[in-house]
Amino acid sequence: MMMVRTLLPKYHDILEENRSAQYLDCKRIPVSFDISQSTDDLWKLHDKTLRSFNVQNSIQTSSLLDLKIELADRLFQACCFCECKCKIDRRKTPGVCGVQEARIATEFLHFGEETVLVPSHTIFFSGCTFQCVFCLNWDISQLPCGTFIAPEKLGRIIEERKKQGAHNVNWVGGDPTSNLLYILQVLQQMDTNIAQVWNSNMYCSEDTMKLLHGIIDIYLTDFKYGNDSCAKRLSKVEGYTAVVKRNHLLANEQGEILVRHLVLPNHIDCCSKPVIRFIAKHLPDALVNIMGQYRPEYRAYEQKDISRPITPEEVLQVKEYAEKLGIHQI
Repeated sequence: MMMVRTLLPKYHDILEENRSAQYLDCKRIPVSFDISQSTDDLWKLHDKTLRSFNVQNSIQTSSLLDLKIELADRLFQACCFCECKCKIDRRKTPGVCGVQEARIATEFLHFGEETVLVPSHTIFFSGCTFQCVFCLNWDISQLPCGTFIAPEKLGRIIEERKKQGAHNVNWVGGDPTSNLLYILQVLQQMDTNIAQVWNSNMYCSEDTMKLLHGIIDIYLTDFKYGNDSCAKRLSKVEGYTAVVKRNHLLANEQGEILVRHLVLPNHIDCCSKPVIRFIAKHLPDALVNIMGQYRPEYRAYEQKDISRPITPEEVLQVKEYAEKLGIHQI
């Protein structure tokens, strides 16, 4: 437990009410902008403000969070939240992720996450930027479902969940990426000091990562593959490794990070070991959860290599390899 406290000090400071969640600081950073300004000019202003990050408690007309919402709204109208970059106007039609307006499949206090996170207020969105053939949550990730909850109402629910013991807000899915505009709008309605967790496959665009900067306290990442061919065949995405490596490096600069890696049968050499090597070299202070609960679900039986459950021996092999490279495992 001491190791976890040492590697996630800011998160624990928020839990102990010794510091503010980043999104609250973001609301107290004054920014003067006009919606008639070009998107390029607003991005320049956004990046300049992030570099200074001058938190103030004075009355202000607009904040850095307001600027992020304006930029997210423009992305929403030609959607580039993920690296699919379908550029669809989601006011009119869903993106390739299947998402138009934010739909919440379920929200509850979750006690099944990593110990450091529980109880976690998990908010599950439907829709996903991936089409994983082995998805355990395929019923919400691949099928439109759930209901729209007004941002101010969800803000009140989050505040109530904190009173019930929630240590954090855990934005998940599916994947939360397609719903970033909505998430920022929810945070605009809140004043509760509670850590924000981005629970994602990390296939976000660089613009999304910039919008998350100053908002997210813990990146709970899903680092699936060690090469692009496995990612394309099993999750139907292009250019996986460059995108996800880039975003892990950005996440490590922006907040604290907990990496999940699900061990797949027959994918130790092509996926697990390359992922572990990248973490050891570039994210030496990251916490890592090597997960051994894979079982074939959804359409996994169509792929011979992942059509069986993982074995304890395969999981142990990956964990021992991670230990050899000095990975901080939980």
